[in-house]
Amino acid sequence: MELGDALEWLDAHQDLERMLADRAAATPDPGRMRRLVHLLGDPQSALPVLHVTGTNGKTSTARALTQLLMAKGLSVGTFTSPHLERINERICANGEAIGDDDLADALSGVASVEPLMEVRPTWFEILASAAFRTFADLPVDAAVVEVGIGGRWDATNVVDATVAVVTNVGLDHGEFLGPTRADVAAEKAGIVKPNSTLVLGETDPELYPIFERESPAQLWWAGRDYAVESNELAVGGRLLDLRTPMGHYDEVFLGLNGRHQGSNFADAVVSAEAFFGAPIEPDLVATAAASVRSPGRLEVVGRRPLIVLDGAKNLEGARTAAVALDDFGPVTSRILVVGMLAGKDAAGMLEALDGAKARLVVACPPPSPRAQPSAVVAAAAAALGCATAEAESVPEAIEIALAAAGVDDLIVVTGSLYVVGAARTALAGRLR
Repeated sequence: MELGDALEWLDAHQDLERMLADRAAATPDPGRMRRLVHLLGDPQSALPVLHVTGTNGKTSTARALTQLLMAKGLSVGTFTSPHLERINERICANGEAIGDDDLADALSGVASVEPLMEVRPTWFEILASAAFRTFADLPVDAAVVEVGIGGRWDATNVVDATVAVVTNVGLDHGEFLGPTRADVAAEKAGIVKPNSTLVLGETDPELYPIFERESPAQLWWAGRDYAVESNELAVGGRLLDLRTPMGHYDEVFLGLNGRHQGSNFADAVVSAEAFFGAPIEPDLVATAAASVRSPGRLEVVGRRPLIVLDGAKNLEGARTAAVALDDFGPVTSRILVVGMLAGKDAAGMLEALDGAKARLVVACPPPSPRAQPSAVVAAAAAALGCATAEAESVPEAIEIALAAAGVDDLIVVTGSLYVVGAARTALAGRLR
């Protein structure tokens, strides 16, 4: 199939949007994914895998871990989700998104075995399988695989991870993972296999026994076995001192914005140590830290006015973003462009984002079947005392924000990665 035909075939399958909108249609079925990869020759078993989950930070951690493995000379496949602008972004080899022809070939390979399935696979299962096949066919030396949702019942959990990484545990996707943090932790702990080293970035001691019960081969816990000892603001990122189970890395410049990225990078370094069974050369850590990029995560895409994109999609992420925005220095005023998915607490999210500081909140719908009406977001902003505007699309919201902004203002685009992805497309070539 050509890429257009392959994507049309893919989109005919039940996707994540419909699964989340219809709880009854989303019953986990790991047997379906196991059957699919078995028909493809179990490509997920052809190479070592580092499996990453967490409520927030898992994509940034996966990208940092990829850079660390590449710095050590490995060829690395990376599977992340969701994408921002192009579906190709989900499947990368050595940091580069898969080409159109290769993506079409990978999807065609999955399509060729679908008639042998007793139950039709889902959209996400097809993409994960296509990624595993791509990595096995290249081949790569290792794969960094990000969980879609949760862990235990996720389609990616057909892998037998050498290293399992849990960045943190928060409350998101409660309709799937349970109402409490303990429930969420139990789901995320499901990626741990008996031969795995678990790198646990979550520091709540009440949740520790949940992970310990999975009996990993080793358990390295943030705060006990490793830590970010210094995390200072630097031009264009952070300056870190890291203590790890196997070493100490001082004055590491990390090219990502936000204090929280120091913790994500620490998780990645410790995971790389676990994978190699040895400390990483300090110069290689420095190279990886300076080169890592995580689009859509406190990403600066324009100046005068300063434009920052951040895909905060839950309360924890919104609070983290609000703190990090102060790192960009004084601005005349702040304008928020915000869109959220249905089910999100608009008032709570805006409060967590320090929305009351905004001179203007431009509400818009994400380009998703589950978009929350912009009127809901605008009403929540008005309740905080903010001036508001409503847009019918993300590009229109960007135009409203730019028209209202002065050269010394800050425009923050947030609330959903779908909003951020559409904003990146709308702003491409204009401001970078």
